[in-house]
Amino acid sequence: MDELLDKYLSKEEKEDFLSIIKPIFESEEFKLRSTDKYTHHDSITLGEHILEVAIITYLKCKKRKDVDLKTAVYIAMMHDLYTLPWQNNPDNVVKYFFNKHGFRHPIEAVINAVNWYPEIFNSYDKEVLIDGIVHHMYPMPVRVYNDKDLELRCKDGIDGENEQILRDSTNRFRIGDISLCRSRFKEGRIVSMADKKVTRIHLRNANSLTQAFTGRNRNLA
Repeated sequence: MDELLDKYLSKEEKEDFLSIIKPIFESEEFKLRSTDKYTHHDSITLGEHILEVAIITYLKCKKRKDVDLKTAVYIAMMHDLYTLPWQNNPDNVVKYFFNKHGFRHPIEAVINAVNWYPEIFNSYDKEVLIDGIVHHMYPMPVRVYNDKDLELRCKDGIDGENEQILRDSTNRFRIGDISLCRSRFKEGRIVSMADKKVTRIHLRNANSLTQAFTGRNRNLA
């Protein structure tokens, strides 16, 4: 993690960035996703992916006065907090095509983030946070949050205002059970661009591209 931080940030930027992400970075759930149990694209850990997206988001937002830097960085730090490891995991198999990991995981990330980091959602604009997480995959679609079985792996649910924001966000530009639109807010759109940049860095070969769609990675034992 230090190597990744030093790759992009000056000493002063590193201190500032770490002070922002501390509530998430030091949590047990994030630490777990920084282990080999949670590999993400190709062979990097999910924690590495999330951190790199958050760093690039931070640097992009520092140059702009029309966005809330902390909100954008929090979206980046929470955008992929799905529940189960998704590569080569039989427990992640689903019955319905649009419940597959690629379509479903932004919904899981929202639900997990709301439950794990309520202080962030109580201190910042809930709609901006949730909408940014939900649509971070754009132009890839996301599963609509509706009354059908989404085959979620989250232990905890979501209700009240947060659930309504999630429902409204995923029902924009709805086509059947998927939503195809970008975030309404600049912070979310910046995270989406940072996510694409990091993903392109690590999707370097045919196996990497295949695993992104199938969930199977032949390079992992």
